[in-house]
Order: sequence, then structure tokens, then C-alpha cells
Amino acid sequence: MGEFEEEVDNVKKRSLAGNVGIGFFVVAFVSIFVAFATPSWLVSDYRITGAKLDRLGLWVHCFRSLPDPYHYNQVNQRFFVGCRWIYDPFTTGYDQIRGFLIPDFMVATQFFFTLCFIAILLGTIMTLIYFLCCGPDQKQFVILIVLNSWILLCGAISGSIAVIVFGAKANRNGWMPGHENNFFGWSYALACIGVIACYIASALFFVDGHVQKKKKKRLIESQSRLEMEPEHKGW
Repeated sequence: MGEFEEEVDNVKKRSLAGNVGIGFFVVAFVSIFVAFATPSWLVSDYRITGAKLDRLGLWVHCFRSLPDPYHYNQVNQRFFVGCRWIYDPFTTGYDQIRGFLIPDFMVATQFFFTLCFIAILLGTIMTLIYFLCCGPDQKQFVILIVLNSWILLCGAISGSIAVIVFGAKANRNGWMPGHENNFFGWSYALACIGVIACYIASALFFVDGHVQKKKKKRLIESQSRLEMEPEHKGW
């Protein structure tokens, strides 16, 4: 009887992998959320007084004085100054240079990092249920953990594609002016950190799911032995 009660108590406890996984998930959520919303993926060196770019993110571009890339008439040259949402319909001229602002690699970066962002939001719901509402002794606990693990893994893969594409294409000659004085900003660094943390959280939740499955299996075996004991005594 003591062994069975010990197994029951063991099943009710979350594993170390699950608890650590929650910590890495929090890091992933904060990093990816901030990176998604902030415009510092690519920034210009602030010490360069004549720089045309200030900073840019997935959804916002900030220019100090960007000449119209499609207007080569030096007499009536048009310049873009300040911060604007990429899809801003109200600022004159931005719709005409949108092809320059969001080339194919930026569209790919936006798409895959948005998938990563959606995955981390779904993971937030699953992790809150895991932490607050659902215990290891409940029937669907293992399914919840495994599903959360797969969601986070898909998000991490999508985020990896986004940061790799951006890292390979964003600071090359031919896109933003002054590329030799531009560098990847803290938003991009947070995106990379968030993706790595998402991979680790996913792996830890997979481990936790495996541990919980083994615990439940041992509990069933202990229960079977306990039910068989009276029959042996009767013999």
C-alpha cells in the first residue's frame, strides 16, 4: 500500500524538465513578442551624421533622409523622413516605394516570424493551462504537454527561417543605403534569443511528456499489483 501511495504522490508532481521548460518559455515569449513589435532589426550607426537610414523592423521603417529610390531627378528629388508603418496608406509616396521597402526576403521574414509569433501565442495558452489549470494526475495532461511541444517546435522552426533569411539578406549592398555602416539591432538579437529559447522549451516539454507518461505507466503497474495481492493471499 505504501508503494502505491508513493507512486500516486509522484504522479501528482511536475517534473524538473517541465518547470525549467516554463522558464525558457517565458524567455521565448518576451523575446519574440518584443522583437515582433519593435523597429530595431537593422539600425544605422548613430555616429554617422549623413546616414539615410535610422532603423527598421518588420513593420516600421525610420529614415533620417532617404531619397526616393525610383526618382532619379536631382532637381525635384523627394526624401522620406521619420518613422512610418510599412503599410501606411496616408503618407504620400510610401505606397510608391513599397516594393523597395519590402522586397521578397522581407515578405518571407514577416511571414515566417508571424507564424512564430502565432505559435508562441498558442503556446502561451497551452502553458497557462499546463501551469494553472491542469495537473499531472489528470487524464489529458500528457496530450497537453506533447501538443504544446509540437506547437513550440513549429514556431521555433518558422522563427529560424525568418532570422536566417533576414540575417543573410538585410545588410547586403543593394537594399538599404549605407549598408557598410548598418548593423543588426537589439530587436534582431531578441528574435534570435527567442527562437533558441523556443527550441529549448519545446525540447524540455517533450522530455516532461515522456517522464509523465512513464509515471502513469508505473502507477498503473502498481495498481495492478495491488489488486492482485488479495488473490495471492487467498491462495
